[in-house]
Amino acid sequence: MTRHEDIAGLHFCAMGQGESAPIILLHGFGSDAASWEYIQKQLAKKRTVIAFDLPGHGNSVSFPAVCDAKVAAVAILEAMDGLHLKRAHIVGHSLGGATACLIALLASDRVSSLTLLAPGGFGPEINTTLLRHYASVGDADHMHILLEQFYGWEFDLPRSVSQEAFEFRAKHGRIAALIKIADRIFQERIQKTLPIDKLVALELPIKVIWGTQDRILPTRQCHKLPGEIATHVFGRVGHMLHKEIPQQVVRLIEENCAFD
Repeated sequence: MTRHEDIAGLHFCAMGQGESAPIILLHGFGSDAASWEYIQKQLAKKRTVIAFDLPGHGNSVSFPAVCDAKVAAVAILEAMDGLHLKRAHIVGHSLGGATACLIALLASDRVSSLTLLAPGGFGPEINTTLLRHYASVGDADHMHILLEQFYGWEFDLPRSVSQEAFEFRAKHGRIAALIKIADRIFQERIQKTLPIDKLVALELPIKVIWGTQDRILPTRQCHKLPGEIATHVFGRVGHMLHKEIPQQVVRLIEENCAFD
């Protein structure tokens, strides 16, 4: 069963069913819930899985506040209230990873586990130049060139993917919304960092997954994490782990969600 709905100003896609705690999927900057499609379908064989469009992204483009990780975290918690979800396993990629961490820091009793794919906020370095260009790209050819930088060097990105991404973003003011978000969260050439020690103190199961060829957030940001955080580094993989190594990502998410 798949359903698309809106709640608390956010659009979401829900798949699957079950009595165990659901899994919530949070995408990265400039992406949307549809980027999780394969992952969501696989996970939905065992659980309810909800993929959200973050504020200002996808079909949540009309969200009234300009998105950053804090705005997104509060919005997701409000959506969880609207869906009567007491707890959930949270999976987040990049900006969605930082959002997932803030949800846990704001309301740890609502989070069963964190699975973080190349999460934002784990170090000051971030490729703001590439992300700003990606926010404002004006044609499909440049979209393709920029999107290739998000993947590992050996990944063959189909041109149809960039064409579809550009056509979707060109509608309903989505590019203007992303430029506003970029202006908010990339004011500096570095990013704010999360209090990792406070995350560890929550005593939640936390997995961090990274690729050695990440050109957005350098892999070294996960090299010296506390031992309480399970860290998985994949060679020859870029920033888009859920697209490049989806089977491995599904396995690691399922491992982290094994205990409710």
